[in-house]
Amino acid sequence: MIDLYKLAKPLIGALDAEKAHRLAIRALALGLVPGDRSPDDPILATRLWGRDFPNPVGLAAGFDKNAEVADALLALGFGFVELGSVTPRPQPGNPRPRLFRLDEDRAVINRMGFNNDGLDAVADRLARRTRRGLVGANLGKNKDTEDAAADYEIGVARLAPLADYLVINVSSPNTPGLRALQSAAALEALVRRAKAAMPKGQAAPLLLKVAPDLTPEDRADIARIAQAEKLDGLIVTNTTIARPASLRSRHKNESGGLSGQPLFAPSTAALADFHRLTEGRLPLIGVGGIASGQQAYAKIRAGASLVQLYSALVFEGPGLVGRIKRELAASLRADGFSTLAQAVGADHR
Repeated sequence: MIDLYKLAKPLIGALDAEKAHRLAIRALALGLVPGDRSPDDPILATRLWGRDFPNPVGLAAGFDKNAEVADALLALGFGFVELGSVTPRPQPGNPRPRLFRLDEDRAVINRMGFNNDGLDAVADRLARRTRRGLVGANLGKNKDTEDAAADYEIGVARLAPLADYLVINVSSPNTPGLRALQSAAALEALVRRAKAAMPKGQAAPLLLKVAPDLTPEDRADIARIAQAEKLDGLIVTNTTIARPASLRSRHKNESGGLSGQPLFAPSTAALADFHRLTEGRLPLIGVGGIASGQQAYAKIRAGASLVQLYSALVFEGPGLVGRIKRELAASLRADGFSTLAQAVGADHR
């Protein structure tokens, strides 16, 4: 599978990044990307929120914004896939170009701006799924919505019956004012309204996705609110607005959120901080810069029960998923663990 990607990579690399992304979606929809039929190592299985994850390696939101290829992505070997971000009404997002590959840095900068087909289209596609695996839905707000919480209420009510978990995304840097919703007063009100919108008898786990650029005070507030309001978990972290001095690409000064290898250290530090602040009581999904099984393992030892990746696929192709799982299983056994859950937060014990 990875050899096929390597053959095609020069062609893909010559395309505009967003065109290459659309080509990947089209190839998956047509069944042109081979799946991974090898069974998951039993040591990778874990259970959260009453759901059985065959492995902890998920695809982060942003790739399949419109729920077009969820089952094809699961067939690549992911333990779960997160769709979106989706907003109540369709919106085109920010002007192009808005997606940049930083090849020398193994990184990506995007300022997509929640471009998506809207809630009706995504809900319809989710309803027609074959339900072969676990799929989460990442919720955003429309750019011109003044009452932000109202958009999240709509998303929760509509997608709770169709998704295995829901994510409140208030941490993208590409929608004006969105990150301000992470402040204590705004976040508390938003979470309460989102939880109240959950359909009775059809409640889905509700998570919050946070930025890596939060102050220590903001992190403490979020950890407190997440526990007080009984959120089901945190996703740590979204992209960063920081620009490390180590960046070499000509695109390094583009505006937007930076993801990929430069995000690994700061996002893992944030993950460890949230594990400490919540005393390990709140499930965490670690995302940011994962490109190997060893890095996935580092996130788990820092406190993640599950992990997600996206940017590394741009450079490594779909064969990366299987390699990460093999390396992760080997790391768990090398340290004497017999289950994934035993390793969660091991660095803090």
